[in-house]
Amino acid sequence: MATLYDAELSPSKSELLSQWLPTQPWFIQDATELRRLAAFRFDDPAGEVGIETHVVGVGGRIYQVPLTYRGAPLAGAEKYLITTMEHSVLGARWVYDATADPVYVHELAAALLVGKPAASENLVVNDGLKHVAPTALLSRTGEPETEVPELQIGAPQTSNSVTTIPAGVLNLVVLRELNTAGVLHSDTTLKLSWDGQEIPLVIAAANPA
Repeated sequence: MATLYDAELSPSKSELLSQWLPTQPWFIQDATELRRLAAFRFDDPAGEVGIETHVVGVGGRIYQVPLTYRGAPLAGAEKYLITTMEHSVLGARWVYDATADPVYVHELAAALLVGKPAASENLVVNDGLKHVAPTALLSRTGEPETEVPELQIGAPQTSNSVTTIPAGVLNLVVLRELNTAGVLHSDTTLKLSWDGQEIPLVIAAANPA
């Protein structure tokens, strides 16, 4: 379960995305025209790291932007730090490109291999928690595994708009730009659909190393 707060953020998530995306070689559009299409979260079993994937559209293209939010810096991940954010409830948050965050990588592997669902989102209100309706639906292809193998996570490598994360016996693949044809040569994939995109698009895959 992901616990959300009606909080003020500085910078806001939209500001963060519009500032960071133009610095990435796989993003070739005008970030001032970004449209939020959908978002989903994974659960951190330890309850410490926020894991959120944004799906945005611009200029006829669709981009996937997975982020992690941490209450302290992630050791050794300085080059993947996007910004620090001030959260009016949680305080300072360090925001990372999630492909370099081991918590995200483990949860992505769990979604791909064993079908772990996206986190249920609940907003903190005065009298408790209020369920937030999802804006996206995850699905997967391939024969499910019974468990996630031990991962040996390496540094992500990006070519064109595809990021590959070495993880020992697996290579995890994250698509930065989503292909509306849904083409990715892999048996085990993660797909996403949302209002206005009824045909699920491939967003990630797992391949043997």
